[in-house]
Amino acid sequence: MAPVANHTGDKPLTDADYVRLAEFRHTLRSFLNFSESAASRIGLTGQQYQALLVVRATPVSSERTVSELARQLLIKHHSAVGLVDRLADQEFLVRKPSREDARKVELRLTTKGTRVLGRLADMHRHE
Repeated sequence: MAPVANHTGDKPLTDADYVRLAEFRHTLRSFLNFSESAASRIGLTGQQYQALLVVRATPVSSERTVSELARQLLIKHHSAVGLVDRLADQEFLVRKPSREDARKVELRLTTKGTRVLGRLADMHRHE
């Protein structure tokens, strides 16, 4: 099979490159499948787990806002609002007035959210 030229002007991809790409895609999909299943067993969606992870991973010195969550999850702002609403209803996170800008609301994990995220993150680390 002849190598196919790519759009970057680099060397054409080889058969071995395609094998590595396919293996990477499979490994990534396997991990995402694991992640969705692990979250589901605890009563969360994969996206809810990712949202909790983003809130926890954002440094205290940075903004933990709905806008930042939307940016990190690559979703629209209104979708992030709905996600935050559901997580707040389940008491996994709370909204607090921003310490720096009264017009903004920061997201913070609750004790319950921290506990559940810790269990899931530990499972993910082992996987």
